[in-house]
Amino acid sequence: MDVSLWVWVALISAIVAMLLADLFMHRDAHEIRLREAATWSVIWVAIGLVVGGVIWWGYGSEFGLQYFAGYIIEKSLAVDNVFVWAVIFGYFAVPKQYQHRVLFYGVVDALVFRAIFIAAGSALIASAAWVLYVFGAFLILTGIKMLRQRNEHIDMSQSKTLRLFRRFVPTTEEYHGQRFWIRRRGALVATPLLAVLVIVEVTDIIFAVDSIPAIFAVTQEPFLVFASNAFAILGLRAMYFLLADLMHRFIYLKLGLSLVLVWVGIKMIVSHAFVKIPTVLSLGIVVAIITASVVASLIATRAAVSVAEATTDEAGRQETEKEDVRE
Repeated sequence: MDVSLWVWVALISAIVAMLLADLFMHRDAHEIRLREAATWSVIWVAIGLVVGGVIWWGYGSEFGLQYFAGYIIEKSLAVDNVFVWAVIFGYFAVPKQYQHRVLFYGVVDALVFRAIFIAAGSALIASAAWVLYVFGAFLILTGIKMLRQRNEHIDMSQSKTLRLFRRFVPTTEEYHGQRFWIRRRGALVATPLLAVLVIVEVTDIIFAVDSIPAIFAVTQEPFLVFASNAFAILGLRAMYFLLADLMHRFIYLKLGLSLVLVWVGIKMIVSHAFVKIPTVLSLGIVVAIITASVVASLIATRAAVSVAEATTDEAGRQETEKEDVRE
């Protein structure tokens, strides 16, 4: 795939412009409501699809399919990251109006680190193609590990990153708006929001270790790997505000994600060692696995949601009756 310098410049310029526009639109701290999150989610997905369409039109269907496969894999794996963010924000009791600012800087840093990982991975594959076997085996083992640990819960009190941060960085107990630092008695002191940002960034880096090799399973073109990664990540903040309150509904999602990792690992090894698996087949399998896990999750939890809604309605009715009696 022959990508000229001006195409790279246009891609990076578009990403920077969208980040600046997003920062301007959310310059004032406010709670992101469901409707706003849904609107932004549609916008980011639409942008990602348009980019894929342009690649398809300019470079052909095969490269277009590779972009879409990478985009869907990254978007799927990122859902697990979204749920981890929910745990982090819950542990620190981060006010909802400050969460977008943390995620904004977290996404910016994630883009930088992933660009570094992609450059390093591309150089490594170019100089030693056998590393694809290592990536494939790593993805299979990671998928199996995720499958075994799918029911485990994150305990933020045991976070090594948090312990190190608190050991070396003086931190206040209370939040000070959206500020990460304040000056107290002439010295800079971190607010809890900075601790949250650091943990979010470390988490993003850890997740990149899984997702970058996964995208290399469907394409080794650096431009496609970076573009699909970038446009999938740009929509993560909106996805978080859209899905965070629904995380209890996706009980089989980790099972689906683990199967995706195992599949792309197998695909990477088989395609390099034996016969190339068509991109459209790989994309279809990934979509089928994720769709099945989401649908199965929603069906399995539908009864529990109905009971909860009925309980809430009954409690509201009883409270109304009490108020009527008092009157």
